[in-house]
Amino acid sequence: MAKQKILIVDDDTNISELISLYLTKECFETKCVENGEDALVAFSTFLPDLILLDLMLPGMDGYQVCREIRKSSRTPIIMLSAKGEVFDKVLGLELGADDYMIKPFDSKELVARVKAVLRRTYVEEAPAKESGSQIVRLPDLTVNLTNYSVTYMGKALDMPPKELELLYFLASSPNQVFTRDQLLDHVWGYEYVGDSRTVDVHIKRLREKLKDNEAWSLSTVWGIGYRFEVKNRNRN
Repeated sequence: MAKQKILIVDDDTNISELISLYLTKECFETKCVENGEDALVAFSTFLPDLILLDLMLPGMDGYQVCREIRKSSRTPIIMLSAKGEVFDKVLGLELGADDYMIKPFDSKELVARVKAVLRRTYVEEAPAKESGSQIVRLPDLTVNLTNYSVTYMGKALDMPPKELELLYFLASSPNQVFTRDQLLDHVWGYEYVGDSRTVDVHIKRLREKLKDNEAWSLSTVWGIGYRFEVKNRNRN
């Protein structure tokens, strides 16, 4: 079995080499680059399974790198930054990052997060028992978890994997209320060590893309969490 490849983007060679050492011990193949321009080149040639992306890079910063990659790829990205403000975390997640770690971080936690994100992204799905069992169809909305596509109002929507998985999970359990912690467990996995604000950010992004329909809506249940409210169920 081929080793999974991790692209490490950090202008501090001491940090990137240390990260590479820990990941290599876990049987990952790594490549280190020091700036955003080289990161984009390495992304297209090294073809990583996951990117560890520092935000404070010379020239093109990590936010710009993430933006460019998300134009064409859903390859998971974990942002690394000394910035611990909520604004910075939210911005990173809104740009399509799958996780955000604050420096300095524990190397074991970093490895655990890398494995968790890879597991969530590349886990092999068991064959569906019935055709279309991973497709939710509603008026003006189709969410297909098999090929990770969303069609809204007759048009394909570009949606990062975690947004799509969250939407699918909620829509496939109509009218059921889930707490933020439950959504973190089901969509991000039990190993996820981030806070519940991640759920709020992804719900916000979904609402920006999907306006409430006469037959369904993405509802907040104040003090508890969220539910996908379906008034006239029409689901396969």
